[in-house]
Amino acid sequence: MSTWRNKAVVAALVAAAVAGPGVAQAAPAASAAAQKQVSAATITWTLERASNPTQDQQTAYNLITAAMNAAVARYNNLSDLGKYITVRYDPGVPTADGNINGTIRFGNRAYMTERTALHEIAHTIGVGTSSGWNSLSSGGGWRGAQATALVKQYDGSGATLSTGGGHFWPYGLNYDNEFSNTAADRHVRIVAAMVRDGL
Repeated sequence: MSTWRNKAVVAALVAAAVAGPGVAQAAPAASAAAQKQVSAATITWTLERASNPTQDQQTAYNLITAAMNAAVARYNNLSDLGKYITVRYDPGVPTADGNINGTIRFGNRAYMTERTALHEIAHTIGVGTSSGWNSLSSGGGWRGAQATALVKQYDGSGATLSTGGGHFWPYGLNYDNEFSNTAADRHVRIVAAMVRDGL
């Protein structure tokens, strides 16, 4: 990863942390050249909060905010995808879920992570939830040219992008053991390529 991109990602994470709960901000570009290379921040989100939160709710809000700020910063630095997302803490949700209507619900504390937030943002964009997904992912594999070419670039000419149950792999970030900075970056780029394919 180039030095300017490292600085942009670090700046995005710092800006997101300073901005406070429910506000994600993209990194400011360091130069005119960087502005041409870094995508505009187009994913935004808000967290629905109780007016007088309990300690349980406040702890959840803090974890969700950190996870969403990191995930949105990564999406905004590596893609030009757009979505307005409403996030809720719902203790009745066993893990977390995302919907094409732009909502994400987090329940279990173990899933209030950047990995889960990236995965659920993909669902709000259409992974497993859109008509484009249904037409391009039948038969257990992705049939779109751009995302398929990208996974081959990452993993070799024999690589395939598998689909099933509303998810994809590799780089779907379906489980915690799939997460790394490289995998997270590739996840965002593959989701963006799926959108270009017609997701």
